[in-house]
Amino acid sequence: MHCFVYASLRKADTYVWLARQGDFSVLPASLTQMLGELRFVLEVELDAQRKLPKEDAAAVLANLQAQGWHLQLPPANSIAAPQPVLKETPLDEHGE
Repeated sequence: MHCFVYASLRKADTYVWLARQGDFSVLPASLTQMLGELRFVLEVELDAQRKLPKEDAAAVLANLQAQGWHLQLPPANSIAAPQPVLKETPLDEHGE
């Protein structure tokens, strides 16, 4: 399947795969609003056996065939809130 990939300029590492070039009408309005402006980044021939770095090709194809689009989000560890650095304070002899 021939497909087209667009990067969100508002959300880092977030991509929309489309079955038809520039056909943003298939996207839900709320998604379009959340992603903001989309920039074309890739045109690719995709089949279920193709290895993709961050997505399962079969899942992408299934979404493209069912709804005309697929949303690729950043890896979970890249969007997690930074963990606070806790300083260890030695306890006194009373545990305080």
